[in-house]
Amino acid sequence: MQTERSKRIGPLQALKRVSGRLRKLFEKQDSAAQSPPHLLVVDDEESICFSLKEYFSDNGFIVDTAREVEEAERLISKRKYKVVIQDGRMGVQTDFEGLRIVRTMHEHCPETRIVILTAYGSAETEDEAKLLGADAFLRKPQPLSQVAQVVRGLIESPRRVTARNQ
Repeated sequence: MQTERSKRIGPLQALKRVSGRLRKLFEKQDSAAQSPPHLLVVDDEESICFSLKEYFSDNGFIVDTAREVEEAERLISKRKYKVVIQDGRMGVQTDFEGLRIVRTMHEHCPETRIVILTAYGSAETEDEAKLLGADAFLRKPQPLSQVAQVVRGLIESPRRVTARNQ
């Protein structure tokens, strides 16, 4: 029969156990860090797609672009994205059809972070986007470095658990 003292582990054994767990954690982080994150840019303006693709590609991302909602939905069904940067209003329509992508994205891959980048927006539109699952709402024009700072912040911060993403 084991005594109470023999059941306890010593400090060296505890350190080995913890360091083994930490090693496994760091190995997972290293393997995740080796594969560049995938980013999707959805905007009906070719110049915006081009600029964001060039900038984020130069900064270590694999970037896909879509200029129509349907094209974005096809890409979303084929690949998991770390971040989606999308215009809220696509084409000449006055409604915010682009917000449909937020819903689609959260159905397909709820852990994807979403940034709305739009020239047309109001407090009501921002509230709706966030209720649908958008993580950030930026207004055009926005310096690329500012967009990148928001994207990096979202990638590095854990997703808050809310009713919409449970």
